[in-house]
Amino acid sequence: MRHTLEDLLTLMAVLRDREQGCPWDIKQDWDSIVPHTLEEAYEVADAIERRAFDELPGELGDLLFQVVYYAQFGAEEQRFDFHDIVDTLTAKMLRRHPHVFPDGTLASRRPTGVSADEVKTQQVNSRWEALKADERAERATQPPSVLDDVPRTLPALSRAAKLSKRAARVGFDWPNAEGVLAKIREELEEVEEALAAGDRQHAQEEVGDLLFAVTNLARTLGTDPEQCLRRTNAKFERRFRFVERALAESERPLNEASLDEMESHWQAAKAQEQH
Repeated sequence: MRHTLEDLLTLMAVLRDREQGCPWDIKQDWDSIVPHTLEEAYEVADAIERRAFDELPGELGDLLFQVVYYAQFGAEEQRFDFHDIVDTLTAKMLRRHPHVFPDGTLASRRPTGVSADEVKTQQVNSRWEALKADERAERATQPPSVLDDVPRTLPALSRAAKLSKRAARVGFDWPNAEGVLAKIREELEEVEEALAAGDRQHAQEEVGDLLFAVTNLARTLGTDPEQCLRRTNAKFERRFRFVERALAESERPLNEASLDEMESHWQAAKAQEQH
């Protein structure tokens, strides 16, 4: 017999039980679980990028478990429970998809004969953003901004991409990739000037500006900067491990190898990948 969602919710409640639960789970709170949530989300992304679909059910389960954790905290404090999360999410998605559920109910459907391909993507996106803006305005305690609701806890590259994307939607953007490339060159020159002046603090600030500009280039090219960097991390790790293996095979300790030796093996790793 397969376990159900209700079984999972029961399991969490028992884990958190003060008398019969798990000591580790009982000690957790809203803040202590956040790092685990972020880690599990990245593990899902990693499994997808590696096409490790046999691992994905487990990784998605670990991510779902984080949601169940927060639902349990909410229930214990009589704030909300898992069913409130499901209800809020479903209602929001119904509201944001009037082109699919015209009456705002789960039972309603678009008129027969109008396919998904015929629904204009631009209109859908425009409607989606307008609805999100209305939702932000309802929750706002300060004058609304297009930058509202971009989480501060996002990885810096992801948050930079989201901030610039929001600004671009209202026209604050370069007309093409060439403009972004010019900005990258400008920021790189400012880093060089700061280093030449011996001002490390200013150089650090300019490096941040440079990274933000590069993030904008990724967005302009229609790609996710975090994903780009993850791929480069994987490539660097793969090639550096090749260097380590090559040196080990020649019985050359890594800390005794010259930069030229390591560079030679690095180029060999690159050449191997290109074949």
